[in-house]
Amino acid sequence: MIVQLRQLDRIHVQAGLRVPVLREIHLDIAEGEFLSIVGPSGSGKTTLLNVLGLMDHDWSGEYWLDGSAVHQAGARQRQALQRSAVGFIFQHYHLLDDLTVAENLELPLSYRDLPSTARRERVQAALARFGLEGKKGLYPAQLSGGQQQLVAVARAVIARPRLLLADEPTGALHSSQGREIMALLTELNREGMTIVQVTHNPEFAALAARTVELRDGVLGAA
Repeated sequence: MIVQLRQLDRIHVQAGLRVPVLREIHLDIAEGEFLSIVGPSGSGKTTLLNVLGLMDHDWSGEYWLDGSAVHQAGARQRQALQRSAVGFIFQHYHLLDDLTVAENLELPLSYRDLPSTARRERVQAALARFGLEGKKGLYPAQLSGGQQQLVAVARAVIARPRLLLADEPTGALHSSQGREIMALLTELNREGMTIVQVTHNPEFAALAARTVELRDGVLGAA
């Protein structure tokens, strides 16, 4: 298993009150699996994705990621694990506006021990694979929403993460653009990448091999 969660709880404190967001989450994700997480708004889906992506640390329980005990790791260890093992696709792209397409793609590689020539070669390969060669010198504001999300997907996978997390990856796109992104994620999964997506779209959720549902912070079969 690439992901194992045991008795994971997440509590938010609001106006002095403890509000449970995730309750006793048990979840196994196999290497190479494509998993959809569905559920109503406010059910804890994005919080769970942030825990999986090592972006939220205020939880209790046990979490193993690619064999590493996250619950026993310090801040530096978690950061190193996040950079080496996790890729993240956000609903609203999160590209850096003052960097070109090529520079946005190279950014995750700057955290790796890669020489500049290897980084440039990997960027060029990503530009070619995702059909972005003609856009490499453009800035995000010069791209359509679909093109920006395509860059975001390329950026998320360029460092070859063990786990790819997608938070409503088609939520800001037209249906045709959304299908293009989902076709790309399906192709990446066929090549062996482990993918977990959060989505409200039943059509896109059904593309995964397995779907689970969060409701009031409790995880169950969809």
